[in-house]
Amino acid sequence: MKLDFIPLNKLSVSKANMRFSKSVPDVSDILPTVRKRGVIQPIIVRPNPCPEPVGPEATEGQRCARDAFEILAGSRRYHAALIVAEEKRAMGEADNEIALLPCAILEEGDDADAVEASMIENMARRDADEVTQWESFTRLVKKGRKTSDIAATFGLPELTVKRVLALGNLLPRIRRLYAADEIDRATVRHLTLASKSQQKAWLALLDDEDAYAPSGHQLKAWLMGGQSIGTHHALFDIEASGLAVISDLFGEEAYFADADGFWKAQDAAIHDRRETYLDEGWNDVVIVPPSDHFSTWEYVKASKRHGGRIYVDVRGTGEVIFHEGYLTRKEAERIEKGQSVGMGGKIVRPEITSTMATYLDLHRHAAVRAALTSSPAVALRLMVAHVIVGSPLWRIDVEPQTSRNEAVAESVENAVGEADFDHMRRKALAVLGFDAEEPAVIGGRSDDFGPNTGLVAVFLTLLDLDDVQVMNLIAIIMGESLSSGSAAVDAVGLHLGVDMADYWQADTAFFELLRDREILGHLVADVTSPSVAASNANEKAKTLKAIVRDALDGTNGRDKKDRWVPRWMQFPPAAYSQRGGVGTVAAHEAVMKAKEAHDSAASAPDMPDPVTPGSVMSLPDDRAEGDERLAA
Repeated sequence: MKLDFIPLNKLSVSKANMRFSKSVPDVSDILPTVRKRGVIQPIIVRPNPCPEPVGPEATEGQRCARDAFEILAGSRRYHAALIVAEEKRAMGEADNEIALLPCAILEEGDDADAVEASMIENMARRDADEVTQWESFTRLVKKGRKTSDIAATFGLPELTVKRVLALGNLLPRIRRLYAADEIDRATVRHLTLASKSQQKAWLALLDDEDAYAPSGHQLKAWLMGGQSIGTHHALFDIEASGLAVISDLFGEEAYFADADGFWKAQDAAIHDRRETYLDEGWNDVVIVPPSDHFSTWEYVKASKRHGGRIYVDVRGTGEVIFHEGYLTRKEAERIEKGQSVGMGGKIVRPEITSTMATYLDLHRHAAVRAALTSSPAVALRLMVAHVIVGSPLWRIDVEPQTSRNEAVAESVENAVGEADFDHMRRKALAVLGFDAEEPAVIGGRSDDFGPNTGLVAVFLTLLDLDDVQVMNLIAIIMGESLSSGSAAVDAVGLHLGVDMADYWQADTAFFELLRDREILGHLVADVTSPSVAASNANEKAKTLKAIVRDALDGTNGRDKKDRWVPRWMQFPPAAYSQRGGVGTVAAHEAVMKAKEAHDSAASAPDMPDPVTPGSVMSLPDDRAEGDERLAA
């Protein structure tokens, strides 16, 4: 680069500048330094690539001098220098040196070089927010830069570059909210998976004061749920399908009662549409399953004549988006370089038809699942990988552990059990090679890879682990997906003999939720004695709470009650009255009914012997004879 001093009136901010904006940037932090010392660090410029100068009748904005330069990096220093120069002119100082800026002049080159120079300079000085990075990265991609090149240039992991580019899938308003820190990173990452209609629906919830806009992992469940599928997503004739439809009271919204039935009909309609596209001469039609995602930045538009294909983006909500005329960037580069095989730069059709591909897939699938029956250890690891990453046929949700009461949420967050589980979860994340800051093991790799790569990557990792490590991982992912308040919690707690005194003690949130005087009387009897409870039966709730607190703390003359846990929380739980309405007790009753049914069935005289290790499962008809492959 050549160094020189250039007058301010010969400079303008380039659109290739990372911080280009029509509005003047905030320079209040550097203005005092520029006033005192001037601009010391040269700004980066290049010769203005404008056309030949126009006539004298042109406006100021139309004139373009040959000796002008545009600023690629240093926009804020330039604007600060403008302010200082104007101040000095107002004070009557000479205008010969104050309007000169030290500049490093780049050779004339392509726009991608200019954008890179701007980003390197700016990112080294002041951290750019991800939205600003996205704007610049996108321009680099459009100029032909690969994600690997961008990552190498700026010293970033390629995955980081891809995540930033994924912001291009967002509506402009969502990007603005993210840039203003009004949306957190986890929420934005999940929104990049959402279709435009889903994003609009989410923004509508955000704008509605009476509604709740899901965030974080709750947002992911909201996006990928797919259980309440609206009829407006159907590609088939609903009436002819015979599927049951449920409508709201006003008839404004309708949903399919049978999600499996919907997908069977929807898949058939997608297949028909695919065949229609192929008959119309499209090179290929690619089905993108719900667990995958079509990221527009990874593709370029291409006509049918130039080998463009159709991408069918199938969403878990039932929505199907048809992206017509796209190629991957690598394929587009091949065509541009004349490296494609075929006439007219057109990509050659695959060597097998889609039906043949289905034939091959189904036979391979049948063989592999038969082989799995003799390899339960492999099947276990594959199952764990499915739970962690998910697939088109698997969807596991993380228990959100949410409460609208902030005190309750804070109490659980600080609980001993939560701390112990988080400690073990971090160990599990480390074993899998995941980021230790991931909020859950489940879903921790699905955003980084597609289902056909992320799932396999986790599966291969699990094959390297011993059985103890895999079982420890199962404990974590089961804990993450164990539904709060369910009968399963009670069943597991009873079986493991959980003593809640090891994990809980009464806190402020607990006492704030106690309001019933009758129940408070029972609690007083619990922590002191029935006689103390009877003598204080007419006291106010505040007084009764104070007695319980004193007994638990051993203050104000009360004997200390150690390791006390209310009946509702114990394993097994119990109520203090006959009034009912205790969820833990209801869950326990369900467990007891299930246990009675299990014990009765186990004691029945005609009950067949269970399959034990080393035995062979029996099959109906002659297929069972001699089939040693089913040995456990």
